[in-house]
Amino acid sequence: MKIIACGSVPTIIAPETYFTGRVLQTPIIDREAPARLRATLVSFEPGARTHWHTHPLGQTLYVTSGAGLAQTWGGPIQTIRAGDVVSFAPGEKHWHGAGSNTAMTHIAMQEALDSVHGEWLEAVTPEQYGG
Repeated sequence: MKIIACGSVPTIIAPETYFTGRVLQTPIIDREAPARLRATLVSFEPGARTHWHTHPLGQTLYVTSGAGLAQTWGGPIQTIRAGDVVSFAPGEKHWHGAGSNTAMTHIAMQEALDSVHGEWLEAVTPEQYGG
């Protein structure tokens, strides 16, 4: 058994190369091969969001607080709220983040394929974000 004490893992400001707006990330678990799981607590300030991206083995989000938005390429923008679980299929191009006036926090979980957890793509434009 291994216990990681609360507050012992630093929270970072997410890089602008993958996110628009202020986003904080606190790692939960990042296992090395042969394990593949990565989980991160991600907190989005109002208006903040990921860029478009994909995951080779899919991604699951568990919304822990607030309300936000999620969209797959070509699909409608969906509202997500605390308690919701969102699953993206392997290779499904998508983004997720806070609403324009609400903060949102989720746990993002994905597995690596050949050490790759995801592929980051272009930013979500204000027009795409605004619907």
